[in-house]
Amino acid sequence: MRIAAAQIAPVFLDKDATLAKVLAWCERAAGEGVRLLAFPEAVLPGYPVWLARTGGAAFDDPLQKAIHARYMDQAIELPGRELEQLREAAGDLGLTLVVGTIERGREAARGTLFCTALTVRPDGSFLAHRKLVPTHEERLAWGMGDGHGLRVSEVEGWRVGALNCWENWMPAARLALYAQGEELHVSLWPGSPANTADISRFAAREGRVFVLAASGVLRADDLPADLVGRDAMLADAPDGVLQSGGSRIVAPDGTELAALLVPEEGLVCADLDRALLLGERQNFDPTGHYGRNDVFRLDVDRRRRPPAVFRE
Repeated sequence: MRIAAAQIAPVFLDKDATLAKVLAWCERAAGEGVRLLAFPEAVLPGYPVWLARTGGAAFDDPLQKAIHARYMDQAIELPGRELEQLREAAGDLGLTLVVGTIERGREAARGTLFCTALTVRPDGSFLAHRKLVPTHEERLAWGMGDGHGLRVSEVEGWRVGALNCWENWMPAARLALYAQGEELHVSLWPGSPANTADISRFAAREGRVFVLAASGVLRADDLPADLVGRDAMLADAPDGVLQSGGSRIVAPDGTELAALLVPEEGLVCADLDRALLLGERQNFDPTGHYGRNDVFRLDVDRRRRPPAVFRE
């Protein structure tokens, strides 16, 4: 199976234009024989780069409220029309998609955004995994996720799991996927070669899995001219680069098969070799012959947690 990361920039905080761009890259990847395509974390409609650059922790600040309001307005809901367009593309092109999205909660959580890895399969089924722990300043924009999406998907005979950014460093989250027979681990990142360098190789060797790391890019020209706080966001980026790529594909033995480590858009592709995966499991299988289930136990709660229970 041929897999790829689409290292792209969003049409920042414009979900309709970004979705059109995502769909165009789907067609391009399908034309190159790709069967599974991953996009960066939060690419639809963009990663909150302003938080670290405009005093995101300032309480009751008009600037932060204005940016956040635009962010919420451009988030997607699941299910929704954006999902339907992704389903249609996946079915028409025979592609499985893993897309980093910003999801606005429904009902009780309508005031909360989640960083969600959205997997869409050609048969129309989908899986939404909300990031378990937003990292550092991300907590100013995103809510905590849950274990509901800690599941693997069957893709053309391969068992595929996905995590967002630094939750790839969470041992229990990785183990939850390994324990379901994961063979391809998809990690979604906002964009930095430093972020993907160590964990991609480590997870590949630890899980004896292929790792597909999809990273984004964001440059000065990608920020809309009318974006409030734009000048402050670019003040500490003299080269005009806010997110610099870093997409990689790593084999189960730690060998890097492909990479794009510069702030440019492109496809990072590789063909999976099952013999390589099976050979690496001869001497290590973390949840099989090298596991000690009699000593260690992982309990994963995959329930959604409503804020209230109503009894009539």
